[in-house]
Amino acid sequence: MKKKILIPIIILVSILLIFGGIKLYSYLRIKYAKVEVDLVPDLTLEFNDKKKVSDYIESINGKIVNDYTIDSSKLGKKTIDFKFINDDDIKLDYSFDVNVVDTVPPVVWLSNTYTLKKGSEDTLLDDILCGDNYDNSPKCEIIGDYDLNTEGNYTLKFKATDSSNNITEKDFTLKVYEPVQTKSDNSTKTKEEIKYVNFSDVVNKYKDNNTKIGIDISLWQGDIDFKKLKEAGVEFVIIRVGYMKGTNGERVLDSKFKQNIKNANKNKIPVGVYYFSYASSKKEAIKDAKWVLKQIKKYDVTLPVAFDWEDFRDYNSYKLSFYNLTSMADGFIEEVEKNGYKGMLYGSKNYLEQIWLPNNHNIWLAHYTDKTSYEGNYKFWQLTEIGKVDGIDGTVDIDIQYK
Repeated sequence: MKKKILIPIIILVSILLIFGGIKLYSYLRIKYAKVEVDLVPDLTLEFNDKKKVSDYIESINGKIVNDYTIDSSKLGKKTIDFKFINDDDIKLDYSFDVNVVDTVPPVVWLSNTYTLKKGSEDTLLDDILCGDNYDNSPKCEIIGDYDLNTEGNYTLKFKATDSSNNITEKDFTLKVYEPVQTKSDNSTKTKEEIKYVNFSDVVNKYKDNNTKIGIDISLWQGDIDFKKLKEAGVEFVIIRVGYMKGTNGERVLDSKFKQNIKNANKNKIPVGVYYFSYASSKKEAIKDAKWVLKQIKKYDVTLPVAFDWEDFRDYNSYKLSFYNLTSMADGFIEEVEKNGYKGMLYGSKNYLEQIWLPNNHNIWLAHYTDKTSYEGNYKFWQLTEIGKVDGIDGTVDIDIQYK
């Protein structure tokens, strides 16, 4: 009987000894494993930069298991944890600290002169765009004296300071002028003729194996003859689906949207859409996207769904960092893309270069010129707002799509 009891005990003890031995061996193997990691001298990370763990390692006796992109959305000390397999095939943990910093000064959207009418109720600190990549509300101030009720030229300085003490200063002249009233006469005055851009000329100049030429439309183009558009060689249309009535306001369907998209689909012209937003947060931008998705679900939309935010005139009132502004576009585009559509950000050249932060989204560039100097990547280029094409009585924006 004792022998029967003793055997299981011996087996159990043996198993525990073997298991303990394995654990001890594993512990000692890791404890005394060879670790040779040399870090780069500069362990700072610029806010919103896309750097990986390996960017901070000069040499390592092994291979990093997961070389991930470090989150740089918050300033300050950040501990970076990662695993690597050394040359002896031992998996090890390692960590080091980086300091996330912001060295980018604020943006002040101001030229050398700023002109206002005498008696104007405008507030310079509200009207002159003063924004920052990180701070929602950088400190903005005008240095110097001026009087909007007194005509004259005032030499001033606009100063913007962010929370990292990055400073932008711009000297400018404020010109306060007295409006001149002139007697009107009934004589006909000759106006300089507007040089419209014919759609056919754009086709002749830009059409090749890597491009398609199209237009973007809204209620402002009135009733459109899509059969004539097709015959004129229009290869795609980007249709305004709707817009927001002021900041975080009501979402309104473009009065010509249904008519336009039905006729575009009927004439087999590929369709994209855009939404004109006044959102002030990522949450509102995602709501924009969900609203747009409901409007387009019955139609054939094969080209991107674009986020169009342009309220830079009142930008200061939004109290948005450029990071949070870009996050709104991220939220909108991610929402449409997870529902099977392509997303896109609309922006003019200057705003894309100075305000919107770099991102991986499709870009619809607005730059009214024969040859753009924009150096970033873009999928569509809106090159004029005074285009002419058969099927539309007035003017229209003309766009180029790149493969």
